[in-house]
Amino acid sequence: MVGITGDFMMNRIVARRDFVKMGLLAGATMTTGGLLSACASNGEGAASQSADGLGVGSSSGANQAVQADPATPPQPVGGKVLVAYYSAQGHTRAVAERIAAATGGDIFEITPENPYSDADLDWRDDNSRVTREHDDQSLRDIVLSQVTPDAFEEYETVFVGYPVWWQMAAWPVNRFVRDNDFVRKTVIPFCTSTSSSMGSTRQTLEQLAGSGEWLDGQRFGENPQDGMVEDWVESLNI
Repeated sequence: MVGITGDFMMNRIVARRDFVKMGLLAGATMTTGGLLSACASNGEGAASQSADGLGVGSSSGANQAVQADPATPPQPVGGKVLVAYYSAQGHTRAVAERIAAATGGDIFEITPENPYSDADLDWRDDNSRVTREHDDQSLRDIVLSQVTPDAFEEYETVFVGYPVWWQMAAWPVNRFVRDNDFVRKTVIPFCTSTSSSMGSTRQTLEQLAGSGEWLDGQRFGENPQDGMVEDWVESLNI
């Protein structure tokens, strides 16, 4: 799968502006170029501006919440922590694992029931799955292998990670956000992207969720420097 840079993707967006229909999350809301900017090699960014960039292949892995296993796992502060993420090329997954290690939280991978292949994520192909989904909002309601993590009601803080695709949060996270109850939970989004910003993806996901206390969140590059993710987590005081 060939990754694409955010600048390349932005050029693609301009070229398609007259006929591309940005859908539900288009100006608001799992690679590299404007396609999938990611918010993360097997897995992350289908066509994206994200670190998961376009060269995507949905990451495989268990979709059950799995306890992180750092050498000396820290105890979560302020309740149980869950780190839920969709990753197309592995970048978002890597950040998610670092967040889980820093918080002592559990991990839940958001997995499409019909995984994306490398061909599906080829943003340069007008007939690829990710391009067709980008052009047709009705195709973005991705069925997940598991929507709600086990014992989801027990978590007080939920991180939601994704690559950025065409200025939107990668749409596999939409159903996870829409179909779960975040009442009395603090929700902290994070994304991976090669060059594009987080934009309004947080606001769009918050509106889609309709519940929870959503913080601003954070955007990371493909390979955050040592300590960058950990310093951010520490600054949250969770």
